[in-house]
Amino acid sequence: MIINNNELKFAEKVILIDAAYIDKVTTDLSQHFSQVIGRELPKADLPIFLECVAMDAAIQPGEHVLQVLLVYDKNHAKLNAFNPSDLKKALNDVAFKSQLGEFQLNTFEPSDMADREAFFLESVKLVADAKEVKHLVVIPSETEYGDKLPEIFEKVDGKESIHVLGMNPPAPSKHFQWEMLGYAVLQALGIRSDEI
Repeated sequence: MIINNNELKFAEKVILIDAAYIDKVTTDLSQHFSQVIGRELPKADLPIFLECVAMDAAIQPGEHVLQVLLVYDKNHAKLNAFNPSDLKKALNDVAFKSQLGEFQLNTFEPSDMADREAFFLESVKLVADAKEVKHLVVIPSETEYGDKLPEIFEKVDGKESIHVLGMNPPAPSKHFQWEMLGYAVLQALGIRSDEI
């Protein structure tokens, strides 16, 4: 996120993630699948995870800029299931390149006046309302506040695509596409299809 003339500037492609949620899902899947396939799994590779999320959201290879915004709270300042993991030091204001383009990562912690849920939902509204954003990918905490997203997306106009990734399909909506988050997690954990 670039602050310029007191205005927030976004890329055309934005991936907004609840860090605590992806950490919980990845921890759970890692524990489950390590028992299923009979081997200890490494920490999930965050760049591979982000690439898979982008591909699941139909982003094609190219010279894109993909802005990744990770929201966390003081109870979740580290991603226990991922490498790299430190949201404040290792994952803020960094970038990496892949076949999809350049992923630019920024992390955000709500102030004491807002909890993670309120901050995340406000962030969704802010990014969804930004005219420059054409492709929006959102990974919310389904169990905590995922049911509030359809109402936000009903009011959004001018987007080429909105994708929500999660583990439990919501009611069908014409305002966004839902994708299964688990596939990206399994890839990031290094689980091969022939193992399951």
